[in-house]
Amino acid sequence: MICEDIQSFATALSPGRALIGLDFGTKTIGVAVSDRLLSVATPLETVKRVKFTADAARLFDLITAREIGGLVLGLPRNMDGSEGPRAQSTRAFARNLERIEGFRGLPLTFWDERLSTVAAERALLEADTTRKRRAEIIDHVAAGYILQGALDRLRHIRDQS
Repeated sequence: MICEDIQSFATALSPGRALIGLDFGTKTIGVAVSDRLLSVATPLETVKRVKFTADAARLFDLITAREIGGLVLGLPRNMDGSEGPRAQSTRAFARNLERIEGFRGLPLTFWDERLSTVAAERALLEADTTRKRRAEIIDHVAAGYILQGALDRLRHIRDQS
């Protein structure tokens, strides 16, 4: 179920289940997971995109193995906040996931991913990571930034209640 805002996503979540964050790209999908307390995002892996069914199957395996209760998908907005072709492609990916049996009841929301890759790149440079290693892990580190942003907002929503 696609939740357009984080408030409805927070309401739809099952307690005690982790979240998965995705940095959806044209060639790869960066994946990060949270702990069950929804406090910390951890980069997990980068999935090389093949075709939709294979990509969805790999994501389903991760969701099942880690007992994931919700999905946060990075939405690549333009710097002025508008949505371009990449954002439309991301929304189409979410709609296609929603049509698959294993994803149908799973709450899914979008999180503004502007500058998440820049932040991930900066963190990896500060950690003195080699260029080759940065290329291998940048997408799932960016997914970690996306998911952490959503987790921080969810914590704020919980604290307000």
